[in-house]
Amino acid sequence: MVTVPTPTWKFEWNLNTLVSLIGFIGIFFAWGATWNQVQSEMRANSAAIERLDKRLTAAEVALRTLDTQEIRIAGVEKQASEAAVSMRSLESTLNTLGSDIRVVREILQRIEGDRPPPTSIR
Repeated sequence: MVTVPTPTWKFEWNLNTLVSLIGFIGIFFAWGATWNQVQSEMRANSAAIERLDKRLTAAEVALRTLDTQEIRIAGVEKQASEAAVSMRSLESTLNTLGSDIRVVREILQRIEGDRPPPTSIR
């Protein structure tokens, strides 16, 4: 019988093994850097969304204020137009009264002109 010697372990670095190991290590570092970048961008986006939400809330409050101002202005315009109508009505009433007073004055002057002057009693 022939005895076959037991192979001895040789610790050798093959070029393919080194390239594969360096590639795997590079992939893990790249994955970690990418994950870190994604997380930081997500935090930045969350902060930007919160700022936009606050700005939108402030804009909505300002818009409600403008709506309230528009309602108030509409009410004032309506009151002003009603006051103008009332003033026109009052003006026409005063013109009519002025005409009536002139007519009454003319009538009184005619009546006083037809009447004999008062006589004194002695």
